[in-house]
Amino acid sequence: MPCDKTELLEFMEALNEELTKKITLVAAGGTAMTLLDLKPSTLDIDFTIPGKDMPEFERALKSNPPGYKIDRWPDGTVFSQTLPSDYVDKSISIKEYTYISLRALHPIDIIATKIGRLDKRDIQDIETCIKTFKISKDDIQARAILVSATYTPREEDYIYHLNWILKKFF
Repeated sequence: MPCDKTELLEFMEALNEELTKKITLVAAGGTAMTLLDLKPSTLDIDFTIPGKDMPEFERALKSNPPGYKIDRWPDGTVFSQTLPSDYVDKSISIKEYTYISLRALHPIDIIATKIGRLDKRDIQDIETCIKTFKISKDDIQARAILVSATYTPREEDYIYHLNWILKKFF
């Protein structure tokens, strides 16, 4: 069942009540796009979380399971790749709660992470990010090259996907 922005924010409010210290949550994938009003909803909830904040998140999540699938990765890892260490600084602030700093990946990082899997939905999401945020070919290439070396399956596959995206949209 899809989760829209209102439901995401309600879940954050409930999770905030379970926390005992400040944490940063950086939404990734469709979750980030939903929070940035680029998609009406997401199929699951995706976060990359600074490693120091992961234990507190996991503890609070056990007390308040949302009823949605939640994928979470530490320290800028998303799916099969890891973002550069500045991913939190580049991310976009969505809302500050008492204990949660809710952020969304910058669209350039959404694109960089979607290049790895590159299914039909990812291609649509990449196109939306490019058009809405006017992201240039050079910006995509520069960020994706930083991510390509961390792509777990094979760096060559990531580079192939990157080149396909650049040809398709530029």
